[in-house]
Amino acid sequence: MMDTVQSALDNIHKITEDFDAEVVKVHDGDTITLLAGFREFTFPLRFLGIDAPEMNAGGETTRDWLRNRILGKTVKIMINVKNRVDKYGRLLGRVFHGGLDVGDEMLRFNMVTTFENRREAQLPNLDKVFSSKQWF
Repeated sequence: MMDTVQSALDNIHKITEDFDAEVVKVHDGDTITLLAGFREFTFPLRFLGIDAPEMNAGGETTRDWLRNRILGKTVKIMINVKNRVDKYGRLLGRVFHGGLDVGDEMLRFNMVTTFENRREAQLPNLDKVFSSKQWF
């Protein structure tokens, strides 16, 4: 069992490209669990650059909105090339669905706040992705 967990954590660190994945769980307003077709296990992802309220401080509303928005759906994940994994072993990235950045949606609706490094969290290949329109 421990070898399986370590193997899973090691593989999370190797993900370096943007990819599609199914959202299989929404933990709160800024952490989800994904299942990607190229992996045989699920893994957590922390939304890059945003911070949702804690569950005991109104976070249920944000979590529920996020569940309704992306749970069970295929999303596009874009990884921050400078900082792929947080100190808890969660992959860090931006989440897109229907051509929209889900984190930006939550910011617009004032459901989350931004970290100061949100600007630094911009991904260099967004223009390429938006111009390709292959995942809209």
